[in-house]
Amino acid sequence: MRSRLGILDEIDEDPMEGVANLFDVAMVFAVALLMALVLSYNISELLDPTSSVTVVKNPGEPDMQIIIKNMSSIQILNMTEQIGGGQGIRIGTAYRLKGGQVIYVPENETSAPA
Repeated sequence: MRSRLGILDEIDEDPMEGVANLFDVAMVFAVALLMALVLSYNISELLDPTSSVTVVKNPGEPDMQIIIKNMSSIQILNMTEQIGGGQGIRIGTAYRLKGGQVIYVPENETSAPA
């Protein structure tokens, strides 16, 4: 005959077994979240050696940076207080329309000064 204590002795379950399953679920969730972030920010283009990407960090701020990735080369441009200038020739005219759109009209080679 079995006693009641004998039935309890036969059940040999690990109380931490459920915690291990929760850890597995959490790891799958974390990997899925990272994949969603990579796809939503197009970070995969930054990792592709054949793509060209331009990223502007902090636009309009004093610490603005422009990151240009062209194939395998990366160039970082920092904003400075200096104004660019130099000598050159006029190559066209830009017009801003009422809707805010900017149109560039190149000049003909024949009308450019010699």
